Amino acid sequence: MGVNVAMDREMEALVQSCDTMVALKGATENGQTIFAKNSDRPRDECQPLVLRERVEHPRGATTRCQFVSLPEAGVTHRHVGSRPYWCWGYEHGFNEHQVVIGNEALFSKFEFSEPKLVGMELLRLGLERGRTAAEAVEAMTDAISRIGQGKFSNPAGVRTYDNGFIVADPKEAYILETAGHHWAAKRIRGAIGISNVYSLEADWDSLSSEAEADAIRHGWWQPGEGRFNFAGAFTSVDRFSGSGFNRRARSCAVLRQRSGGIGPRTMMAILSDHADGAGPEGFQTALNPGKGICMHSTGAGADATSNTAASLVADLCADGSRLPVYWCSLYSPCLGVFLPTFIEGELPQVLSVGAATPDQRSPWWLFHRLSAAVRRDPETRAGVFRKHWKEFQDDLFVTAYQHAAEGRRLLDDGRADKAARLLAGYMAKNVAAMLVTLSELLEALEAQPAATRS
Repeated sequence: MGVNVAMDREMEALVQSCDTMVALKGATENGQTIFAKNSDRPRDECQPLVLRERVEHPRGATTRCQFVSLPEAGVTHRHVGSRPYWCWGYEHGFNEHQVVIGNEALFSKFEFSEPKLVGMELLRLGLERGRTAAEAVEAMTDAISRIGQGKFSNPAGVRTYDNGFIVADPKEAYILETAGHHWAAKRIRGAIGISNVYSLEADWDSLSSEAEADAIRHGWWQPGEGRFNFAGAFTSVDRFSGSGFNRRARSCAVLRQRSGGIGPRTMMAILSDHADGAGPEGFQTALNPGKGICMHSTGAGADATSNTAASLVADLCADGSRLPVYWCSLYSPCLGVFLPTFIEGELPQVLSVGAATPDQRSPWWLFHRLSAAVRRDPETRAGVFRKHWKEFQDDLFVTAYQHAAEGRRLLDDGRADKAARLLAGYMAKNVAAMLVTLSELLEALEAQPAATRS
């Protein structure tokens, strides 16, 4: 193991974003837990949605991840994940028990030559093995302690780094942050956001058994300095400045100001925000590449920064009055539509289409193409596009919660098959309507000349 702070700073500049937020019932308008995540990845890296069924595994089975294997669980839960096309794991996702997880890239002082788990794989393991947020955290921390994660060299050239997570269910949520084989976790109260910067200092609730001792052995922490500061000991970058610090300050400020009235639309507005300040005032909708929580790629080739590749807002439900509604958006959320998704129904297969090269059958690649078209004349086209979609999005907010209530009623009446058919049909109808409109918009935008500027 070694420390390469310069390379970690270069990585932090490249992996500029990802933001995850959660608001618990005391902070939300509907008294339910609401989770939100922007996944920011290389701008041309397709990230479709995938559904994995619940599976019972034989004793002694193993799971093969990207670089390592580990013992399989007896049962892996049905779940949906937002998956970079090449990856075994996910950037965010949700399971049949209303466990929802999002991850962030972090940068510790550890570096390994042997393979470890990738952070997105830890996220999938949490969804597969957790019936509650606490169970998911336990599964993830067990794998971190035994196998490890973080920055390691690999022949595939996969960018690796340490990871932070928010893990939530309808009743509770946790921040989990990692450094190599070590981790710290904290139960969340109220509403909070995390980003690409360590946030757990000495305020953790639980800590891996060897974290403090290992930090002392490396000279990163001194005995007698007080309660162990996880972030202070392990971070390799300045955690009080930079893009991750600023975006976390912004999300936390907005959530604090709106505490008690946070709803799904609030979270969508935060995910679509281009403001670069820490204050809670308003939302900036004008495209602002390189700034804000909604990230738009800048630069070219090896110098290109990341782009928001997918987004999720999860409106969970603790009281059984309806099904949870998972609002999923592909590519830039400020230019996209959040589609209501139900894990109780079959996910439309077209949402899972997409790989390394542009594919006009793939909704992800179509939204990628749309973003390129809008950015050729953002001052004119962005506003026109959003106005065009507003009625469709508003209608979805009405019909989604009607279907969530009816689906819950059918399940409670023992008619699971009818509920599944209802929800699958509803999702398929919405996706079909979205694709028709998207095709029409692309045709119109690409036929227009971009505005010229003197």
